[in-house]
Amino acid sequence: MKKLALFALFVAAAFAKTDPAVAAAMLDKADAMALAAQIASYSVLAAVVGLGLAALGGAIGMGNAAAATIAGTARNPGMGGKLMTTMFISLAMIEAQVIYTLVFAIIALYANPYLGDLFDLLKLPQQQ
Repeated sequence: MKKLALFALFVAAAFAKTDPAVAAAMLDKADAMALAAQIASYSVLAAVVGLGLAALGGAIGMGNAAAATIAGTARNPGMGGKLMTTMFISLAMIEAQVIYTLVFAIIALYANPYLGDLFDLLKLPQQQ
């Protein structure tokens, strides 16, 4: 029961709306710029780690798919064409997951919604 109450508290805190006037009063311009730099640096770190993990998982998956196709063709050479077609479809699906991660990383780096919310909240000009 304790865990459920703690989880409900975290969910309520995550979705709680902060009054813009209160938030603007708590942060001055220097603090806001420092916070924006921190958000940008964490976004770069998240993009690099996310792309690295996605590439690693994709490479492992592609290697397993190729090994299974080669083993299947060695066992039954007559099925080689069908196995190769299925392998190429599965490789495209695996590579799509890595491309999705790349898109999320680009969004985090160049169109970060957290920075836009911060600048909108404080009525600061957006940095490019």
